Amino acid sequence: MWRCFWILVFFAAIGSATGQVSSPAEKVSIGTGKRSHLGEPTKPAVPRPLSSDQIKDLIQKVAEYDLENNKKVHDYTYSERQEEHKLDGKGAVTSTETKDYDVLQIYGDAVYRLMAKNGKPLSEKEAAKEDDKIQKIIDKRRKESDSDREKRLKKEEKEREEGREFVREVADAYTFTHVGNELIDGRDTYVIAAEPRPGFEPRRKEARILSKIRGKIWIDAMENQWIKLDAEVIDTISFGLFLARLHKGTHIVTEQTHINDEVWLPRHTTVHVDVRLALLKNFNVDVDVTDRDYKKFHAESKIVGMEEVKE
Repeated sequence: MWRCFWILVFFAAIGSATGQVSSPAEKVSIGTGKRSHLGEPTKPAVPRPLSSDQIKDLIQKVAEYDLENNKKVHDYTYSERQEEHKLDGKGAVTSTETKDYDVLQIYGDAVYRLMAKNGKPLSEKEAAKEDDKIQKIIDKRRKESDSDREKRLKKEEKEREEGREFVREVADAYTFTHVGNELIDGRDTYVIAAEPRPGFEPRRKEARILSKIRGKIWIDAMENQWIKLDAEVIDTISFGLFLARLHKGTHIVTEQTHINDEVWLPRHTTVHVDVRLALLKNFNVDVDVTDRDYKKFHAESKIVGMEEVKE
């Protein structure tokens, strides 16, 4: 949940900095001599800082490819480990909980099946409960009427349009700067910093948080794909009336990896959350999420029950 939230916020911001979307052929790529996914030739990387126009061009490509990745992830099943550390006021760990999931693709939706807690497999009763949960999802989607499917697709399209409106809203939210190049796993990356633009006046209430978040993004110089994202809350963010307050210092770092030479997908995410819920006391949590064992799932496969899901 946290990873999706921060990626949405950051990419909404950087995507908006590109202005109107043009076709890839109209732009000159900034890669290092390799052809990118979309087929356009790239130029060798240069050691000098990227200009404002080059950054916009680069970010545009990153945003385009990230949309492709979001579509292709539905072709993959994978395993995910979530590790949560609760901290006291001095930052010492008071408790730790781990959960291991198999992430399945069911009718185009990612469904998490809990496999183990704190390093121990589920009991027969718990495993049966997970199977029942997934079977209900399969049955519901299989029995979905044409009208219900149309409503669901319209709802999804409305959510996508709201996301696009959010992107347009934050067009002036950030100043982007090329602050250097770094090697990550042997790959040359551009490091782009995003700082809230002074005087930014949001028109939508959802965009108010952008002035309270800053970040950096590491972009693969050959593939024009983001490899690493670092976002930080720099001022308190409030959600709803007395519902939650996200404090300064909340922090996330997330990384992607190249899978099957066709897609970049999440590999590792660390989150430090300092939050106050309603009238409860503050609590600090460190979350560590690892994704692995990506396997291609053929969309044309027919799902008829849990036995087929498990294959």
